[in-house]
Amino acid sequence: MENQLIEIDGQQLTADELVEKYKAAKNAKQKLSKAAKKALLRRRQEQSLKPYQAELIKMQQFMDNTGKRMIILFEGRDASGKGGTIRRVTRYMNEKHYRVVALGKPTNEQRSQWFFQRYTTQFPRGGEVVLFDRSWYNRAMVEPIFGFCTSEEYKNFMRGVSGFEKDLVRQGTILVKLYFSVTKEEQERRFERRKTDPLRQWKLSEVDVQAQERWDDFTTQKYEMLKKTHTTHAPWTVIRSNDKYLARLNAMKVILNAVPYDRSESKLDFVPDPAIVISGAREVEIMEAERLRKGKFSS
Repeated sequence: MENQLIEIDGQQLTADELVEKYKAAKNAKQKLSKAAKKALLRRRQEQSLKPYQAELIKMQQFMDNTGKRMIILFEGRDASGKGGTIRRVTRYMNEKHYRVVALGKPTNEQRSQWFFQRYTTQFPRGGEVVLFDRSWYNRAMVEPIFGFCTSEEYKNFMRGVSGFEKDLVRQGTILVKLYFSVTKEEQERRFERRKTDPLRQWKLSEVDVQAQERWDDFTTQKYEMLKKTHTTHAPWTVIRSNDKYLARLNAMKVILNAVPYDRSESKLDFVPDPAIVISGAREVEIMEAERLRKGKFSS
C-alpha cells in the first residue's frame, strides 16, 4: 500500500520522507558548532533585554517631562563589564537626553582645580541622564594604587565625597552608584581574550596588565570605598558581573527602580536577582566575614 502524501510548505512528502527530514534536521541541529550555539543564546538574551530598554525610554520621557536630573556611576575593576552594560542601557535611548562621560587623565590645569570641578562641568541639565564610565571614585581606587594622587589627596577625597553627594541629592539629582564585581579568574579570562581578539585589543591598557598582579590592592581599596562611602543618601549597589547578561539585565532593573516614572501597564519583573544585586553594606559584611574566615579578602 502506497504511503499517504502529506503536504508541508507546498511540498508533498510521504510519512517516511517526513521522518527522514526530521532526522536530518535533528542531526543538523546537533552539529551546530559551539560558537553558533553561543551566538544563538546571545541573540535570545539581547532580545530579552528589549522590554527593559523600552522601559528606559519611558523613564527618559518622565525625566524630560519633569525636568529631573540623573547621574549613574559605573565603577568596578577593569573588564568587569561596565562598558558593555552602558551600551545596552543607552542603545535605544533618546540621544538628545543622555550623555556618556568617560574622562581621560586630568590636564595640569585641571589638577590645580578643586578635585570635583572637572566632573561637575559634565553634570546633567534638567531632563538629562549622564552615565559616568568611571567617575570621581577613580580617586578611591585606581589613583592611590598607582600613585596618581598623594596620600593627603586620597584622605581629603574620602572625607569630603559623602558630603558632596549628599548635597547633590538634596538638590534633586537622582544618583545611582553601581559597582561591578568580577572574580579574579573571570577577569583573567577576559584579559586573555583581549590579547588575542583584534576587535578587543584596543581595550587592553598598561593598567589592565597590572590589574591581576595588584588584585589584593584593588580588593582592599574596594572594601575601604564601600565601607566609607555607602550612605543612606547615596548607597552603593554591587552587581555580580561574571555573567554579563545577568549583570546587564539587573543593572537595568536597578536604574529603573531609582526613578518614580509610571509603569502601571508593564507586566515586567522589576525585582533584581538577589544573587546578582547586593547592597554596598551587605558586600562589606560579606568581605569582613571572608577576612575572618580566610585571613584576607579575596573578592
